[in-house]
Amino acid sequence: MPLRYDPPAHTTQHWQLTKPAAHGRRGMVASQSRAAAEAGIAILEAGGNAADAAVAMAFALATVEPWNSGLGGIGFAQVAGPGMKPQTLDFGPVSPGGLVAAAFPMTGRMKQDLFSWPEIEGDRNIHGPLSFVIPSSVAGYAALHEAHGRLPAADVLAPAVALAKRGLAQDWFTTLKIANAASTLRLYPESARIYLPNGLPPVAPYQGAPGFFRQGALPDTLEQLARAGFRDFYEGEVAQAIAQDVKEVGGVLSAADLAGCRARFLPAVEVPWRGRRLLLSNGLTATPTFRRVAELMAEADWSGAAPSSAWTLQFVRAMQTAYAERLAGLGDTEPKGAETCTTHLTVCDADGMMVSMTTTLLSSMGSRVVLPRSGVLMNNGVMWFDPQPGSPNAIAPSKRPLTNMSPVIVTDAAGVPAIALGASGGRRILAAVFQMLSFVAGFGMDPEAAAHHPRVDVSGPEGATADRRLTEETLAALAKAGPLTTVEHAVLPVNFACPNLIAIGPDGARTGISDAMSPWSAALPQG
Repeated sequence: MPLRYDPPAHTTQHWQLTKPAAHGRRGMVASQSRAAAEAGIAILEAGGNAADAAVAMAFALATVEPWNSGLGGIGFAQVAGPGMKPQTLDFGPVSPGGLVAAAFPMTGRMKQDLFSWPEIEGDRNIHGPLSFVIPSSVAGYAALHEAHGRLPAADVLAPAVALAKRGLAQDWFTTLKIANAASTLRLYPESARIYLPNGLPPVAPYQGAPGFFRQGALPDTLEQLARAGFRDFYEGEVAQAIAQDVKEVGGVLSAADLAGCRARFLPAVEVPWRGRRLLLSNGLTATPTFRRVAELMAEADWSGAAPSSAWTLQFVRAMQTAYAERLAGLGDTEPKGAETCTTHLTVCDADGMMVSMTTTLLSSMGSRVVLPRSGVLMNNGVMWFDPQPGSPNAIAPSKRPLTNMSPVIVTDAAGVPAIALGASGGRRILAAVFQMLSFVAGFGMDPEAAAHHPRVDVSGPEGATADRRLTEETLAALAKAGPLTTVEHAVLPVNFACPNLIAIGPDGARTGISDAMSPWSAALPQG
């Protein structure tokens, strides 16, 4: 009788990867891009504070990680420090004043691949000029700098200008990220010209060092902002270029939308938690759901040096309950499984000011539309809106949709900011942030160990995703409780959010850690 062979499950990664933590006693930065982290350190060394460094890193990320964030994006940040009132900086999405639901006719079908809500004709809410919300990232960075920064704006922009002039690294990770968006990037001429030379994604040389390539007019735009100031993006030469390009490609974002764009500071939402205070983001973020999960986990088993299978099971159930309540009361955000590609950065300075910032284009490469006169890659924030009329998150003009961002700062027992963290990853953000916080502040794990500890993801009221490295006992308990998908934690597919964290110990020592599965990520100390 012939041998019967049943192939085992495919293993994408047959290796063990580790990400080093950073240790120091002065400033500390963490980012999904080491190049951006280096920019933050340069600003701290030049005499800047955490606000200066965070702004410099955010602008740098627009040049070195364009698929995740940029000048055409939006975001939220938490700011706190000794003697400061903790604040939320809300530069979240707002739809253009000319946006109307009638421009997004439904086909009558449901999206069956990435999206779980009604399909729109031509996917015009997902990519293209009608998918833009007002780009408020520059307004947010400007507000943070104006309120809390020390250095001149031109100095804070200097690293981003230099990185933009050097260009985007043409290595394997760039190839991977561009290839994932190539099918829609090719629909828009300037995007295709920059990112698909000869119709194909750029590739690294088979041998030697990868080179760099320029991202259109982006370096010129950054230089203009350094000369004329941040508001030029909304009321000056850059604004004129954006408005003209949007009009020519058929968008509804107007010069008036740009001129009226402002970020706003709100008081942070303060929540007692295990002898500390959570400083959560105000506005339309994941905070109500985060608070509910914290309530449901109050009586969990917090004993031991790491989460037990019982703790993990209770966390999954808490997340499912909180999501069910969120969807019933607030409406959905982006569809479950959507290809969201946010970024998160975390900073603290020698004086103890901490900034936790999450910023995004929403999807990978946002709308996939690069505006030729400015080089700005625009967001596709209209995808945050539910196409179904009458829903809480329905498409409407000048409206703020619900998002999943969750930048967090946590105090010590004395009320002094001691931990800052956040993550990228759309609906996966909340699970990652709560688990990282619990590992470090609940179970006392070292941040480096916490970053490498396997996690679960719950992105809705049913089912869960589990890292296959979890113990057999934990996986068995989760499988008995409901639908369970066991996966690898890999670079791609992106099954889990990408957190980073900075912790200040009782003795003032700083520890920073970035996402273990993000190849470019890094935490760096100030020397």
